[in-house]
Amino acid sequence: MWLLTMFDLPTDTKRARKAYAQFRKGLLNDGFTMMQFSVYARSCASEENAQVHIQRVERIIPDDGEVRILLLTDKQFERMRIFWGKMRVLAEVPPSQLELF
Repeated sequence: MWLLTMFDLPTDTKRARKAYAQFRKGLLNDGFTMMQFSVYARSCASEENAQVHIQRVERIIPDDGEVRILLLTDKQFERMRIFWGKMRVLAEVPPSQLELF
C-alpha cells in the first residue's frame, strides 16, 4: 500500500515557515519521500501499518493550512501516469575518443 500526503501550508510569517519546516521534517523522519513539492509518499506493508503512519502525520499537522492523506493499493499506485512538460536541454555530450591536435 502507498500513503500519499499532500499539503498546502502557509509560509507568510516566520512562525508559519517554522511550522512548515517541522511538518516536512516529520514526514521525512517517518520514511516519506518527496514526489513533488508538497506531495510526499510512503510505502506501507499493510493497511494496519498505514494507519500507524496516518496517526503520526495527524499528530504533527500544523494549526494552519490543509493536509490531505490518500491511501492507495500497489496496483493503483503503479497505474499512475506521469507527464513531463518541455524537456530541459541536455548537456553537451563529450567526444567518445581523445582528440589530438
